[in-house]
Amino acid sequence: MSLEFIKSMDKKIHFIGIGGISMSGLAEILLEKNYNVSGSDINSSNITNTLQNKGAEIYIGHKRENIDTNIGLVVYTAAISKDNPELLRASNLNIPLMDRAEFLGNLMKDHKYNVAISGTHGKTTTTSMLSHIIIKAELDPTILVGGELDIINGNVRTGNSQYFITEACEYKGSFLKFFPYVGVILNIDEDHLDYYKDITEIQKAFIDFAKMIPKDGYLIAYAEDDNMDKVLQSVDCNIITYGLNKGCIQATDITYDKKGCGSFKVIKDGNFLFTVDLNVPGEHNVLNSLASIGICLALNIGYEHIVEGLKSFHGTHRRFELKGIKNGVTVVDDYAHHPTEIKATLNASKNYPHNRIVCVFQPHTYTRTYTLLKEFSECFDGADQIILADIYAAREKDTGIVNSVILGDKIREKGLSCINFHSFEDIVKYLRENLLPGDLLLTVGAGDIYKVGEMFLK
Repeated sequence: MSLEFIKSMDKKIHFIGIGGISMSGLAEILLEKNYNVSGSDINSSNITNTLQNKGAEIYIGHKRENIDTNIGLVVYTAAISKDNPELLRASNLNIPLMDRAEFLGNLMKDHKYNVAISGTHGKTTTTSMLSHIIIKAELDPTILVGGELDIINGNVRTGNSQYFITEACEYKGSFLKFFPYVGVILNIDEDHLDYYKDITEIQKAFIDFAKMIPKDGYLIAYAEDDNMDKVLQSVDCNIITYGLNKGCIQATDITYDKKGCGSFKVIKDGNFLFTVDLNVPGEHNVLNSLASIGICLALNIGYEHIVEGLKSFHGTHRRFELKGIKNGVTVVDDYAHHPTEIKATLNASKNYPHNRIVCVFQPHTYTRTYTLLKEFSECFDGADQIILADIYAAREKDTGIVNSVILGDKIREKGLSCINFHSFEDIVKYLRENLLPGDLLLTVGAGDIYKVGEMFLK
């Protein structure tokens, strides 16, 4: 369906779940292009308020009466259930329906240099790093990022060039509806096991994603991931691999400053290119920066812009974000919600000034917690004290198969200090009574656990 046709008919495009980080970005792009936009969400938020101020018609709550005949297209997310009243109403009125990924793919069709950044971990940070670089290069890109980035004052930037940068999530095969010129695979790990059967099925999805890259396009891939070999063997396009010890692009002579931020030399096929100084901590961010460098080489972006862009990047909100310091306690928030990500966050914390690392973790979804219970019980070795909140349900219902106490018992079996609490108020009370000057407090998870750090600081 032509979006311009909807615009010419003076019809609205309606988003079910418009307050989500990705859906709101799509809505904002349309508003910038003078489309009529409406949308609904369960709760009002800063995001819905911003969209309303920019001209969107916002409804709080999903109701059938939100859908009228002035709507030309309804866009919905994978999290919306089939019995959603707005979805049913649109179907009854024969209003065309399109899921978020297909809609994003349609927007990408209007651009040649589409960069789709996929992988189980690191998408938001890598997309943000690339955004800094490509803005420094004055290429006027359109950007969709899964977090808030200061340089674009939010999670979206509408450009007027052929450059389109977006995260590409593998959940429910969403990224298979995109049109990448440069496809990036940061890593392939077990996740979204409420949809995928096993790691083999996940790997197959990434293979299918890589096969979508045109022959003159580029695949940027992490060479040291054991699940990447079959992907590399399956594609018919240009390939740029990266890694610390393997790959076309490598980082050598890595050093870390007192906050754990890396500096290193970049080599390509054994030849020195330039030196990079990062302002985000951890080895995982060295790898994320190498991925962004690989993209830039594919797009022929100058070295000076790469160096300047990476140095100017100080992180995305909720990615090792310094929230504040109170009574000598440093509070950092991180979105990590998978065992691999938690390990990376705790590893980055080792180089950050601290006496003790106190990690407050909120598991995200029952399915992920249950299927990766063993891995979650083994990923907190870098913490001196672990505090568990109840599981954040997100799109799921509690079936009773798992809870945070079960996870806590598994962690305690490893000999680690771990305490369970069932309310944020109780967690904050414990923190105020037990944290000491010099402690590093980490709030970790993809739900609303960041509120614990904010409550502590207040």
